[in-house]
Amino acid sequence: MTRLIKIARIGMATGLIALLPAIAQAECYVSYKAKRENPLKLHFGVAEVPDAACSKDAAATVLAPRLAKDGWILLTIAAMVDETELEALKDSAGAFFLKY
Repeated sequence: MTRLIKIARIGMATGLIALLPAIAQAECYVSYKAKRENPLKLHFGVAEVPDAACSKDAAATVLAPRLAKDGWILLTIAAMVDETELEALKDSAGAFFLKY
């Protein structure tokens, strides 16, 4: 019986380890404001960031370089957005909905 319990524990541990990558890849969303200069352009967008970056400061660290590749400067992370709010922001973000 003891051996059976050990096998069961090993099986559960293996199952949990197998799930860790899926848990680690969980995503969250942020709404943000960015700008370009010469001429001045502004945009509002929604972006997906890794779960590990699911705070305003961490999301800014992840998002700023993405935007900079296209010449945009991150002004602010407006809000953390959950999946239930995404559809409501889609029209406002327009072309910048989940682009970065």
